[in-house]
Amino acid sequence: MAKIVNREEMAQGTIIMQVGDVYFALIGPLGAPTHIENFGKVVCVGGGTGIAVLHPIARALKQAGNEVTTILGARSYDLLIMEDKMRAASDHFHICTDDGSHGHHGFVTDVLKDVLEKDNMDLAVAIGPIPMMKFCSLITKEKNVKTFVSLNPIMVDGTGMCGCCRVSVGGDTKFACVDGPEFDGHKVDFDELAKRLASYLDEERTSLETFEKCKAQ
Repeated sequence: MAKIVNREEMAQGTIIMQVGDVYFALIGPLGAPTHIENFGKVVCVGGGTGIAVLHPIARALKQAGNEVTTILGARSYDLLIMEDKMRAASDHFHICTDDGSHGHHGFVTDVLKDVLEKDNMDLAVAIGPIPMMKFCSLITKEKNVKTFVSLNPIMVDGTGMCGCCRVSVGGDTKFACVDGPEFDGHKVDFDELAKRLASYLDEERTSLETFEKCKAQ
């Protein structure tokens, strides 16, 4: 008889499953898949941990025949991730650091403006902090470049039932976990999204302080 593995057993440690064993329940991936096709020239902008989300998208776009220009940003060079993998997925590659420790001394939006002034892009993909995605979208809107962003609002159940991940897109309410995570950057209400993400800022700060104290002991 097949063994049924539940989450309590999984929590106790590594479970080695054999052929015929059954995991009690599994859900995902949720949301809509990234639409990939040969758009032509694509600029991919990634910031912070958003670079990890951007990588498979940039790689798939390049494999689909697109000419990919990548712009990566981080506060400092030691916080930049996946440089080699992103470079391999790109035809043109740029790095920006807030402190000037590597590449362009400034923000990704500086380089994005320059790229759009010099070349006509068919698509832009921006994934990273809310302010970065907001201002990238404002820049691309001026140039009439179709743009999509990947949002990570507060989520609870991930099935669209709780409504915690709701975002306003073009005046309509969407749920990032099932309707997203990617939306038209020109239609997202980033100001509302930023306010919602700050809902538990005090609790998050308290948790961080507690963690730091425990780590120091």
